[in-house]
Amino acid sequence: MAAELHPCSGKLIGLSNSNRTAQRNQPVQEFNHGLVLSREQLKDRDVFTVRIDKKVNSWSGSIEIGVTSLDPAGLDFPSSATGLKGGSWIVSGCSVLRDGRSVLEEYGRDLDQLSEGDRVGIQRSTHGELHLWVNGQDCGAAASGLPTGLWAVVDLYGKCTQVTVVSCEPPSLAERDTERETVEEREQEDEDEEEEVVVCGVREGEFGGLTSAVNLAAATNGTLEEVPELPPTHNRPDKFPNNLEPETGKKIKTSTPISVAPLTKCKSPSFSPSPIVLTEHQLFDVLNNAIVSLYRSEDNVGGDLGGGGIGRDSGTGSRGDRGSSSGGGSVNGNSSDSGGGTGYTGSVNSPAGGGGARLGAVTGGMLTNDALLFHEKCGTLIKLSNNNKTAERRRPLDEFNNGVVMTNRPLRHNEMFEIRIDKLVDKWSGSIEIGVTTHNPNNLDYPATMTNLRSGTIMMSGCGILTNGKGTRREYCEFSLDELQEGDHIGLMHKASGALHFYINGIDQGVAAAQTPAIVYAVVDLYGMAVKVTIVHNHNHSDRLRRNNAIMRALSPDVGRPRPARSLTPDPDTPDRLLFHSNCGQKAAIISEGRTALRPHATDDFNHGVVLSGRPLHSNEVFQVRIDKMVDKWAGSIEIGVTTHNPAYLQLPSTMTNLRSGTWMMTGNGVMHNGTTILDEYGHNLDRLKAGDTVGVVRKEDGSLHFFVNGVAQGPAAWNVPPSVYAVVDLYGQAAQATIMDDVADLPTLPEDSSDGPTVMSPSSPCSVAGGNSANDLRFHQLHGTNAVITNGGRTALRQNCRSEFNDAIVISNRCLRDGELFEIVIQKMVDRWSGSIEAGKIMAGVTAIRPEELEFPNTMTDIDYDTWMLSGTAIMQDGNTMRNNYGCDLDTLTTGSRIGMMRSATGDLHYYINGVDQGVACTGLPPGKEVYAVIDLYGQCVQVSITSSSGPQDNSLCTSNITESSFPIHSPVAGVAHRLHSKHGKNVVLLGEGCQAVRVGGYAHGIVFSAKELKTDELFEVKIDEVDDQWSGSLHMGLTTLAPPELPSCPMSGLSPSLTQLRSKVTWLLAGSEVRRNGLLQRQNYGASLDRLTVGNRVGVKRCSDDTMHVLIDGEDMGPAATAVAKNVYAVLDLYGRVTAVSIVSSSVLEDAGSVKAPSLSSDSCSEGEEDRTPVEGGEPALVPNTVMAFLENHGKNIQLSHENLTAARVSSYNQGLLVTAQPLPRQQLFQFQIDRLNASWTSSLSLGVIGHSPDRLNFPSTACCLKRSVWLLQRDSVFHNSLKICENYGPNLDTCPEGTVLGLLVDGNSCLHLYVNGMDQGVAAQDIPTPCYPLIDLYGQCEQVTIVTNNVATVGGESVKARFQGDMEKADMVDGIKESVCWMPHPEVNPNKTCEYQALCSRFKDLLTLPDGYFNEDAKYNLCYCESCHKLRGDESYHKRGEPPRDYALPFGWCRFALRIKPHCDVSNSFKQWHIAYHGTSVGALRRTLDHAQLLSGTSSIFSVSPVKTEGPNGYSEPEENSSNSLPDRDREVPRVQLSPTMRYSGLEMFAPKVQFRDPRSHCCHQAQVGFQVCVRPGSYKVGPQTLGAIEPLDPRFSNTEIEWITKDQGGTLLYGLLIRVE
Repeated sequence: MAAELHPCSGKLIGLSNSNRTAQRNQPVQEFNHGLVLSREQLKDRDVFTVRIDKKVNSWSGSIEIGVTSLDPAGLDFPSSATGLKGGSWIVSGCSVLRDGRSVLEEYGRDLDQLSEGDRVGIQRSTHGELHLWVNGQDCGAAASGLPTGLWAVVDLYGKCTQVTVVSCEPPSLAERDTERETVEEREQEDEDEEEEVVVCGVREGEFGGLTSAVNLAAATNGTLEEVPELPPTHNRPDKFPNNLEPETGKKIKTSTPISVAPLTKCKSPSFSPSPIVLTEHQLFDVLNNAIVSLYRSEDNVGGDLGGGGIGRDSGTGSRGDRGSSSGGGSVNGNSSDSGGGTGYTGSVNSPAGGGGARLGAVTGGMLTNDALLFHEKCGTLIKLSNNNKTAERRRPLDEFNNGVVMTNRPLRHNEMFEIRIDKLVDKWSGSIEIGVTTHNPNNLDYPATMTNLRSGTIMMSGCGILTNGKGTRREYCEFSLDELQEGDHIGLMHKASGALHFYINGIDQGVAAAQTPAIVYAVVDLYGMAVKVTIVHNHNHSDRLRRNNAIMRALSPDVGRPRPARSLTPDPDTPDRLLFHSNCGQKAAIISEGRTALRPHATDDFNHGVVLSGRPLHSNEVFQVRIDKMVDKWAGSIEIGVTTHNPAYLQLPSTMTNLRSGTWMMTGNGVMHNGTTILDEYGHNLDRLKAGDTVGVVRKEDGSLHFFVNGVAQGPAAWNVPPSVYAVVDLYGQAAQATIMDDVADLPTLPEDSSDGPTVMSPSSPCSVAGGNSANDLRFHQLHGTNAVITNGGRTALRQNCRSEFNDAIVISNRCLRDGELFEIVIQKMVDRWSGSIEAGKIMAGVTAIRPEELEFPNTMTDIDYDTWMLSGTAIMQDGNTMRNNYGCDLDTLTTGSRIGMMRSATGDLHYYINGVDQGVACTGLPPGKEVYAVIDLYGQCVQVSITSSSGPQDNSLCTSNITESSFPIHSPVAGVAHRLHSKHGKNVVLLGEGCQAVRVGGYAHGIVFSAKELKTDELFEVKIDEVDDQWSGSLHMGLTTLAPPELPSCPMSGLSPSLTQLRSKVTWLLAGSEVRRNGLLQRQNYGASLDRLTVGNRVGVKRCSDDTMHVLIDGEDMGPAATAVAKNVYAVLDLYGRVTAVSIVSSSVLEDAGSVKAPSLSSDSCSEGEEDRTPVEGGEPALVPNTVMAFLENHGKNIQLSHENLTAARVSSYNQGLLVTAQPLPRQQLFQFQIDRLNASWTSSLSLGVIGHSPDRLNFPSTACCLKRSVWLLQRDSVFHNSLKICENYGPNLDTCPEGTVLGLLVDGNSCLHLYVNGMDQGVAAQDIPTPCYPLIDLYGQCEQVTIVTNNVATVGGESVKARFQGDMEKADMVDGIKESVCWMPHPEVNPNKTCEYQALCSRFKDLLTLPDGYFNEDAKYNLCYCESCHKLRGDESYHKRGEPPRDYALPFGWCRFALRIKPHCDVSNSFKQWHIAYHGTSVGALRRTLDHAQLLSGTSSIFSVSPVKTEGPNGYSEPEENSSNSLPDRDREVPRVQLSPTMRYSGLEMFAPKVQFRDPRSHCCHQAQVGFQVCVRPGSYKVGPQTLGAIEPLDPRFSNTEIEWITKDQGGTLLYGLLIRVE
């Protein structure tokens, strides 16, 4: 065919060079619409090859190539090749897509990495396979089953802007031979798969130790068997399937006998050269006995395998295999010494060191001086030890980087480099990073972190891959290096194919990079939390245990099946009796013949108490333990579960929840699988158990896992649990000792299997209160999308691999919906992984008429083109087509906790409900008589949902759900301070169990009971229904009341009403049925689930929230606010009315809840500084609570430099590029504060601050914060911006005027509202609907050059007001009528922001011109206060305050600047300040000195200065004075002067009282006018209040009447000066 392009192409394509060259127009402005196709259809084996001519760096992505069956002549070209449908295969990057959907994630070369001049070709082989060719090299089959008649497709996408077709012909002869050989090999492999496979060893196998172990066992037992050596490509199996696939491609089928023969033949009489066929169980026994014999021989012959050097001489001078360096034996190929080492030259040598030779006969070992060690040249803070196998970062609490170490030599192909984390600190964010680099450590100038290296480096950081410091894979694996714990292993391997793999605890995480250079060094960066690591070699004892166990599980899937012949801990008396295995945690011990496990030093350590059963559990066998002993020191308690790991070979972790494979654990009231929570609310909280309580676990035959607490089944916790699992008990925290209970006969039998499978419920579940025909039988169907998982008895659905998969998670109801029946789910978990991308949707909900059994689950429900109605975002879609936009709700705006419901009415209308509110008719015309099923698509960000109890017919009938905590057994009291009922109650009530249970013993009424104490804010009071009597109608009433039970008379008949609805002596809020009443009057109907439907086992709770609302909870689910404006001092009240005759308390006080979440105490090494000493707030305020320690993130603007443990940030150049975010998200109700340290007046404008709603770890910071346009709320000047759009003006003070020393803060309250704090003062709500998590953001712009995070302990907002920082020195006399007064006369030194206020500086310069003696003024300038607009707004000053006895109002002198005066020692300062009133006196400049000399106010204006300005100026900058006209009579001959005062400077500051003078500023040489006055204390009773004397008509001050604005005093001792006021215009 002709090597030309088709003339029809994408709209931006220009063709030239006889249609052989294609160029994308506008390459810098546009990145797509660059699609071209071949002129003719491809012939088989023809390679359509193009050369990349030009690339630009403006975009990401690059050339894409493939084939399509679509004729270009009639094709409507999409914007990119991935948009081609109808039979199209496209290679994009390193992925292969078919019709736009990925079919292969890792394939061939990454096309995005190709450069100009590289050639790319596409080929269809004769077998219908798609092949990619890069620079003449075949990358192998990318897809198969391709039809004939295909056109080649080339997409000039992203960086690629021009290509030229260079050829379209079959490959060259050499390439043809290679292809033929590949086909022949594939055919030969297909034939060999059915044959019996002989497992052979290799020359340099990593498992020589295992081989030698098996041979040793065989020799010991007198047998002639030989065992295989595994090839080096499987020195650590990836994910252990039922068959093992060596690099040769041949499969070992475990269902056939395995013939074992060695590759290297040992010429010894004790070995037979002929292979011996073993079944899988025989092979298992051989391997198992070999390991046991090996470890016993180590103990007998003198210790570890390292007791002798083991080496090999290949005879050609090539490298030897790995060996031990600890024995001191010779490692040469043909010598040995007394150390026990022996050489190996192809035959077995005589033992020279007590067994060393026998092991060396078949164990390959590398020469000691060739072992992988750390290179001596390393990061500046690294200390090497342990023969360079251990690296440790010095000063880990002071420094977080400069911890780079590299290997002493390059990695070999298929060689495992593995390290163990030895030590972590809990101070920093981020942790260990590992990878490879081409840089030779001898020549490398080590960077602070390896991610700073911009060439030849591939690193795994967190859960992503960084290439040359830039992120290339955001979600490489589900494990994050930042979450690993001490003892975890991390490894990497450079495959012979060039692929790089990482391993977490031995599990291959897949291909991290497809092509890496041939010569690379392993590199480890001890960053952040990571402090110490050690290289793990194959001769490490514990690692060998773990690795051999993994191999045996790979070879035999029945590794856990018990067989008496191989039992390591047999019990001769009861061989099948369940006992604890002797291999237990480091801090645990097994006693009482294996029946009891304990932590002997439980008060010293809280973990390392893991114990396992000695054998696997049988199906339906209950494993139950009793808690014998507990300690009160720690938080957390016993955990129980199952694991597939054999205890004989398991390296036990500190806690079982750290194990990342084959483990299911119940911890607290949740369930975890492989360390990840799969159920948040399940069963009774194990942390509340006491000594004597029992816990149990059972795996049923159907693979479901159930837990028991005190014999009560908690319902199914997990499904598809494999057989042969071991029971696990983790003696964690408070749990110190437990004993296996043999007698489990009293346990209830679990329900038998039914056709519904996962929907079977435990009889003790609250959901089993009704029959199968009731509304609460709604579940998710067992058929679902491939990525969906159904748990919690069919009530919960989640999407697995939520960070790598965004679709294929459709779930559907287990039965059709009835007309008028609501199907409602609650969103329980979301991720931000898919925000901002095309998959950024959250959830889709709707109905379908397709039965689940007939539905072929697509990727998304909008792909269904018949009988389906869906709501996606705001669009209503029918059969995949949008039929309506802008519906009343937007599903993409919902968050965690939101509820979504759908209902088909009897008329065929579809309604949606959001948080219980009907959003109106979404669409009409649903077939009324046709069955429809509810369907949920867990798409994008939505990960987990559960069916709520509101699901059912819309009459509020109760359909309970066990998505929350199950009922608490009465005989298992909760820990802490349990709630009690008050002794005053209705006449038909009897209290039992120390006030924990109430029973109505007669009639249907007079059953009112109260809580024993007032409820605290957000304190839940909850009861469980124990008994009902169906002869009565009505049911339980519950609510809150201001009636205090202690005030009731002793005789209950005279003080209590028959029912709660009639209780009206005090204000009472209650829920009766589904109606909310206040003092018996109806306030609200149809509130939630009706209490009339409650039955035995249901739980009901009530609480008063911080927003003064009453909430009712049913079975743990909050029904929302029931009433508002609820008083603070209320008691819980309930009425045992009608059917309900007995209840018991299942809740406890807030004190218990606070204590239960306390983390176990750790050593001082892991505690942050300053967390231990917490000073309680005086005056009854709530104590300070520990807050999240905040620090700035290492990722920031390029002009930022961090210091002081990332608490201080400075902009080191220019005026922008100063963006900062914190490393930790901002918790709700926590105040984040920082101080402005340095301003630079050379620039204009100043800082801005706010929050960002997505993770900033990989954020590419722009030059300024206003360029951020996704999920950003920004405070700039006095405005609020959202995504660069202004949403509010005139908010708070102008941030550009904040001086140095200003403390700014951010807080997100419980209602998701953002607040700005200025020097501790709340400026009000700036923005609403702030997402969780959010990160504080600061832009050091313009004048602001440096800030520091304030690390002082600040009380949680909502507890102690932050205003307490201003009022810390005030006493009760300063608090009048509940109004708090800022200490204007004595500010706290830390909160005075006026260090650089320009107005205050100007006033200060005017004061200096007055030449007043310094002795008149307080020497501590921090007591001076500026009341200019910026300063008083920054402080958040209120305009008016009260002072004195009796209290009287006064106004703050806004617009003036006050300079504190020195008070004479004889004055009773404290008495004057607290008991006297505050007033102001305006005066002239000339009277200042005389007034200060007399230390009291005087009438008269004796001064050398004029009270009116004149034109001439004196030498000091003042106007020349005129002759004064003061009276010259002696003071003793005068009358007592009348002094005018006022409580506001709006009156005393008028020019009549405070004449203006003109002066020239010596700094700016500008002329200004100034006024002066005094702030004084006035003794109560020494003055008279009168009207103003100016004749003003308008009010002078809105707070004070003109008839009371002037005070007159003649008492010379009745005033006390304490502040000089100056105002400059």
